[in-house]
Amino acid sequence: MTDLDKLAEVFASGSSEIVGTYRLFIQPNSVLREFRTVWHGFLFTIRGAARMCVNGTVYELHPGTVFHAAPDMLLDTRVIGDSEFEYYLLTYRLDNIRDGASVHECDAHFMLEPGANPRVTELLMLLHQSAHTVDGIGKLRSKELFLGIMHQVLVGCRLRESESSPSKMVIQQAIAYINGHYMNSLTLDELAELHGMSPKSFSYFFHKYTGVRPIDYVIQYRMERASELLLAGNYSIRDVAFSVGYDNPLYFSRVFKKKFGVSPSAYTSQ
Repeated sequence: MTDLDKLAEVFASGSSEIVGTYRLFIQPNSVLREFRTVWHGFLFTIRGAARMCVNGTVYELHPGTVFHAAPDMLLDTRVIGDSEFEYYLLTYRLDNIRDGASVHECDAHFMLEPGANPRVTELLMLLHQSAHTVDGIGKLRSKELFLGIMHQVLVGCRLRESESSPSKMVIQQAIAYINGHYMNSLTLDELAELHGMSPKSFSYFFHKYTGVRPIDYVIQYRMERASELLLAGNYSIRDVAFSVGYDNPLYFSRVFKKKFGVSPSAYTSQ
């Protein structure tokens, strides 16, 4: 069984570099025999199903599974079912100087089961679109997307391990996600789906452990960050509103006044 924390540490250390990003389709009943890998790589199943044999080990690939292989591995793949097999393939290389954890975790074949996640598919599409950029900023964006994908996958795996009994750890992870993405458009349905729960259950457990509903927490956190920005620099109300996730500065001002009792402009003058 793959150690999720050790695998996360490999990519958190910055020792990986993306080689290629591919979106591929294999027709029903197709068989690909004796394909030998060149790079490390992740295969993300989007649609359909396939049976893959890697060095004698058989894996069943279906939407929501993520398969990993290392260089110089022999793969046989057979599409099963009546649907074509659609997947994204991300190949990468590791730095020559690696610690024991990266060698142990990434120089192996294994399968992760984070479950189907539309956010992962969206990030894969964006990464595929930016795959041919050659300038430094484009490469940095690709690395950001890759790390975002891995974060989503590993968090999904961790959540599925505890999905039978939603724990405080799941809600702590939800809070961490909100704190890192508060500037984006966040809905209850999106947050619940991301953490493998129904909106009703997610809202219940979030309130149970925090004392507030998820969206109320999002608003509170945004207002706290907005107050810090207003006090930290000479920013316009519009810029502060945009930076904490509000497209409408007037609506932002109303929410801010409800929270602090004064308008944003009055708050800065204090």
